[in-house]
Parts: sequence; structure tokens; C-alpha cells
Amino acid sequence: MIVTLENTTTADIDKTLQRLRDESGVVTLGRVLTLVIVTEAGHSEKALDAAVQASHEHPCRIIMHVAHSSHDSTRLDAQVRAGGDAGASEVVVLHGYGELAVPSEALVSALLLPDAPIVAWWPHRVPANPAESSIGRIAHRRITDSTTAGDVVTCLSDLAENYRPGDTDISWTRLTMWRVQLSAAYEQAPASPMREIVITGADDSSRVRLLGAWLGSRLECPVRLIHPERSTHGLDTVRLVREDGEIVLDRPGDTLATLSQPGQQDQKVALPHRSLSACLAEELRRLDPDEVYGDVLRSVGAFERDQATARAAAGEQDTDPDGADPARPADDEEQEQA
Repeated sequence: MIVTLENTTTADIDKTLQRLRDESGVVTLGRVLTLVIVTEAGHSEKALDAAVQASHEHPCRIIMHVAHSSHDSTRLDAQVRAGGDAGASEVVVLHGYGELAVPSEALVSALLLPDAPIVAWWPHRVPANPAESSIGRIAHRRITDSTTAGDVVTCLSDLAENYRPGDTDISWTRLTMWRVQLSAAYEQAPASPMREIVITGADDSSRVRLLGAWLGSRLECPVRLIHPERSTHGLDTVRLVREDGEIVLDRPGDTLATLSQPGQQDQKVALPHRSLSACLAEELRRLDPDEVYGDVLRSVGAFERDQATARAAAGEQDTDPDGADPARPADDEEQEQA
């Protein structure tokens, strides 16, 4: 059941919710949390679909704020969904215009479930300081998605500088199965000194950088990034270069990866590209601080400095001592002298 309200108030929305519950006989006792989604016009449907799917595992009340133009006249439109149209949840979609285009605690407070944890999720635009935003201040857990950032390096730097317990990132959650496979392969292999970690993936992938920071800090060895011209999955291959050989996890497609280890036959392992709803459901399973993610964020700064140093060193190697580029052909006069 879907009810549309135009130019409304949160009091009218709450009355509509109560009426729909009375008509359908649904109670809120089974709702385990309130999920507040902060998004923008044009980026809301995908996030809402993922939240509704995740609600089958975590029954909740979903409040989505959709920001429209702040130059329009101030008004609040809403859509209330219940029953089959809301999965295992109640859904309230708030369309804010004018002054209400900016989400705030005052706007959503009347719709929060009493005595239930609050989870805030920014599926599109990542705030520089989630914990200090109006919605973030009332949330027990704050979920961002650095995958969508225009400048990944700046985004991760901001998240690291402003990290508070309770912050997490969908991009980090997408790495769960990669981390499980790499950890298992490393622990099962005979002890051997590490030489280097080589990660192949897109230059604008936050997963590549988060995984590099995690592996580099845990294994205490240098990380080299390779960025192919085309990377359809963001993260393609991880090589743990050891003295006794390489442990390689390579995923060329969407579901299967090849695990190669010294002295063993190659294995096919399941490593599917995770859906947004699956990642969100994983995040909602635990509301305590993700300490590992916090440690990785704290090491991102050093990781980026190491990458910048490596790029500078590579640039110096490509140039001769006189500052000329060896790849540049000599001009006619130089050729005659040669």
C-alpha cells in the first residue's frame, strides 16, 4: 500500500503511519532499528530498493530524505509505504524543497521508532564529517559509500581525519570476501618473508586503496598499485609476493576467482560481485564500532604518502640525469651529432 501526501507535515505523516498499521494489523514491535537514508533527487530509487531488500533480514522503519532544489519554495511532500510495498519494513520517503532540502534531526525526529537504534546511510554524496552532520549526531551507526566519491583520495582523507566510532563504509564491506580469502590463503601457507604486495585495479576505486592500506599495515611490507586502462570491477587482482613464490587472487569476471599458491594447483573460489543490498544487510548485522575499519582509515594517510613517493621515484627513473626524457626522439641536430 502506498499513500502520497503533498505539502504535508511530519505530524500528518505519523498519523498516516498509525492509520496504515491499524488497517493492516501490523505492529512495530518487530522493528529492530530506524534506517535514515540521506540522498538526492535522481539517486534515491536504487538505495531504497536495497534498503527494502535488506529489511527482510533486519525489519526496520526506513526514513528516506530526498533533497530537491533549495531554490524552490519550501515544502515537504511524502510517500508512505506499508505492507508488500515496503518489504519487512515501513517506508517513509520525504521530498524536501527549499529550506527542507537539507535533512535535519528536527525533520525526522517525530518519525523515529522509540527506543530503537538509529542508522544513518549516505548512499551517494559522502559528507566530510558524518558524525558532525545533523543526522549523524543522532545515529548510532553511520554508513557512507566512498565508491561514489568524485575524488577518492580526498574522500578517504576526510573520513580518516574525522573518524568516530560508529563510522563505516559500504566500500569496505564490499571487501569482506576478498579479505576472507586472502587471510585464509596467507595463514595456510608455510611461513615465508613478504617482499611486496601488488594490487591491480581502477585508479578511482576506494576499494583498491582500502585493501592496500589494510594489507600493507597488517603485513608490514610495501604495496604497489597497478592501474590498467580498463577495469570493469574496480578491483581485479591481488598478489602477495613472498620469497617462496606468489599467492595470487585474480577475479576476471563477476563471480569466480582463481587462487594460485606456491606448490599447489590453482583453485576456483566463489568471489561474486556483492550487491548493494547484501552489503547494507551485513552492515546492519552489527551496530558496535568497526575497529578494523577505523585502524585501516588511520593508515590510509601513510599509505597515500608511500604511493606518492613511489610515483615520484618512478618519474625520476624515467628521466635521465640531465632532465631529458629518454623516450623522446632526438631532434635532427642531435641525430646528426650522434
